[in-house]
Amino acid sequence: MATIYNSDQFMNTDPSSVFIVPLIIATIENLKGYAKPVSDYEKEEVIIEPWPLKGWRKLVSGTGIEGGIAEDLFEFEIKGDFFCATNHAVKRSYITAQFDKHETPGILIREANYHPDGGQVFFSPDRKPYIALLALPTDDIKPEDFKAFYCDGSFGIQILPNVWHQPIFPLHLPASFKNKQGKVHACVAVDFVIEFGTWLKIPYPPELPAIQ
Repeated sequence: MATIYNSDQFMNTDPSSVFIVPLIIATIENLKGYAKPVSDYEKEEVIIEPWPLKGWRKLVSGTGIEGGIAEDLFEFEIKGDFFCATNHAVKRSYITAQFDKHETPGILIREANYHPDGGQVFFSPDRKPYIALLALPTDDIKPEDFKAFYCDGSFGIQILPNVWHQPIFPLHLPASFKNKQGKVHACVAVDFVIEFGTWLKIPYPPELPAIQ
C-alpha cells in the first residue's frame, strides 16, 4: 500500500530537500533479511505471520493466519511526472513517487510502509527490470535505513513481513507485475516529509534513458 495522494498533496513540500538512497545491484546475499528472490511465481508461497499478541497467553495452534491470500496484477504507469500504481489484488490506486528531472534524474518518494501480517510477491512475466526500495524492520525508521535494490528482471522478489517498502518501481513503463500478498493487508506507514522534512531520492540508473 501507499498513501493515496493527489498530485498537489504529493508535492506540497520543496523537493530540493532530499536524502539520496544508495542504489545497489540486488543479489541473493544482499537481499537477505529484506526479501526472497523468486524464480517461480506459481510455486512461491506467501509468508503469513500469525496475528500479533498483546498479552502473555499463546495463540491456539493453527489460528491467527486465516486471512488468506489476495492475488492479481499490480499495474504501473507514468502520468505526467508521477509514478502511479494500481493494485488490483486489494483494489487500490496510488501515486507512489515523482520523477525528478533536475541535474541528476531520480525518483522522489515521500512515503513507505510495511505489512505485519505477511509478505508480498512481485514478479515480472516479461522480465522487466525494477527497483525495490527496502529497509529492515524497526518502528524507529530513518531515511538512512533505506536501500534501493536494482533488479534486472531475471527474478522476482517476496518482500518479507515487517520490511519497509514501496510498491516496486519498474524501469520500463507501463508495466504489469504479478502480485500476491496477505489478504488482511495491514499497513504501518511513515511520511518522510512530515516526520523528517525530506524526500527520499533514488538515482535513476545511468544506463537507462530518463523519463521524458
